[in-house]
Amino acid sequence: MSNASESNHPYPLLVVIVNYRTSSLTIDCLRSLVSEVQSLPGMRVVVGDNASGDRSVEEISSAIASEGWSEWASFVPLDRNGGFAFGNNALIRPALQSTNPPPYFLLLNPDTIVRPGALKALVDFMDSHPEAGIAGSRLEDPDGTPQESAFRFHNLLTELDFGWRTGFISKLLANWAAAPPISQETCQTDWVAGASMIVRREVFEKIGLMDEAYFMYCEEMDFCLQANKAGWSCWYVPESRVVHLVGQSSGVTDTKKPAKRLPTYWFDSRRRYFIKNYGLVYTALTDISWASGFAAWRVRRVLQGKPDGDPPQLLKDFVLNSVFFKGGKIEKSKNF
Repeated sequence: MSNASESNHPYPLLVVIVNYRTSSLTIDCLRSLVSEVQSLPGMRVVVGDNASGDRSVEEISSAIASEGWSEWASFVPLDRNGGFAFGNNALIRPALQSTNPPPYFLLLNPDTIVRPGALKALVDFMDSHPEAGIAGSRLEDPDGTPQESAFRFHNLLTELDFGWRTGFISKLLANWAAAPPISQETCQTDWVAGASMIVRREVFEKIGLMDEAYFMYCEEMDFCLQANKAGWSCWYVPESRVVHLVGQSSGVTDTKKPAKRLPTYWFDSRRRYFIKNYGLVYTALTDISWASGFAAWRVRRVLQGKPDGDPPQLLKDFVLNSVFFKGGKIEKSKNF
């Protein structure tokens, strides 16, 4: 089977999917791309497996061969699970280095089902907006209910809002909320969810690949911020509709199940994002804002008899993973 990046002919889009122990979802995602391949002639798809250690390699490879998808889809087993950025970079890098790199790359989660025309809508948008470096789809539940997928960059005010969770503060900070009201129209935004995110090739050439020092979470926000600093705008394109079965790989963000205790890498990613982009003092202020507000919320929740939907031991884990305990040293960026 030939690798999608080795073609001698130019192709309009490379779709990049990284699987980790979700082979059946990945196969369903590939199945939803069949009509997209017809609407975008020459489109290629490359699937990587982040060393799942189960039967993912056999099952995905077999599906590509048996379903007749090998003309447009290829599979690359990776030697370790280095996280979201690592897996995507491993698939994007060879295509960028090829003699005919595509103009666009689409990062697509394996736990997605692409609605008909979703990818063409993104490509058409990028073609008609040369100033746009990144664009994201409208993510939605299977019944069509929209999910939050266009965001503002996290900062001191968003952390204050996250922690305190009071109507008064949320209204006061509405114009700075991390997740603004879901738009029905195409609009510019700070960053979009990496579950379905198209990136212009020149963005990678200008700022490099995603930072692999993030294992999971915050890497797409950080990438969009670096693109923004380099002069590229980011957009939300609701005409591109993609079903997102949230949190199937990590289980962390699955809103349909009781909250799980957050893994250490969630806190590491948050801390890295703030230190890398805003410095140690600013990060310390965000930690204080979040932790003090969340502590007050926990007391208020008990007094008001409100249900507890927070992950177990969240305040303790947050404090122990703050800069006050972990310090301000972070790993050097790995986005080559």
